[in-house]
Amino acid sequence: MRFDVVTVLPELLSGFLDHSIIKRAVERQLLEINIVNLRDYSTSKHKQVDDYQYGGGAGMVMMIEPLANCIRDLQSKSKFDDIIYLTPDGKTYDQKEANKMSLQKNLMIICGHYKGIDQRARDMFVTKEISIGDFVLSGGEIAAAVVIDSIGRLIPGVINDETSALTDSFQDGLLAPPVYTRPSDFEGNVVPEILLSGNEAAILNWRNEKAYERTKNFRPDLLME
Repeated sequence: MRFDVVTVLPELLSGFLDHSIIKRAVERQLLEINIVNLRDYSTSKHKQVDDYQYGGGAGMVMMIEPLANCIRDLQSKSKFDDIIYLTPDGKTYDQKEANKMSLQKNLMIICGHYKGIDQRARDMFVTKEISIGDFVLSGGEIAAAVVIDSIGRLIPGVINDETSALTDSFQDGLLAPPVYTRPSDFEGNVVPEILLSGNEAAILNWRNEKAYERTKNFRPDLLME
């Protein structure tokens, strides 16, 4: 799977890409991540990519011309399943969307900055708009890292134990149950006896019950979907 990430601050993504699961996935050629500096597509002497907004108001807007030049150049090299713009007013991103997008092959992600991008870029090129939550970030790079990680870990082979991703929170519409590891007794706080029993069917039932109980207590909205 390939991601092309358009950004004005490529260095913000370097730390994320140079560590952990995503780095190993890239090294094993399970993921390909191409970071694209939008300033390379500016025709301005000073590589300007933002300007004041028409109609007045605070904040700068990412210009249409560099974005159009960049997107068209990338499209000339690859066919994209979706061109994604990360924006607070997009559709709220969730595990179901991550699962669906993990089946695609090529995704372009546009990281917004300032007051966002010129609306014409959204109208002309963007096929999917995503928000990772009801809050505002300084730029889309952190959101891009969230999307890449959540999708990337679903690609077969990225996680050594592929069943692990399938039992994460939200995969079955529930939060994950409590988990424990050694020692079984820590300062009088003991692991539930059922988990030490070796009875796989009973353990599965316990986990299902605890997942439902935790969801009911902390995220009852998930049970209403």
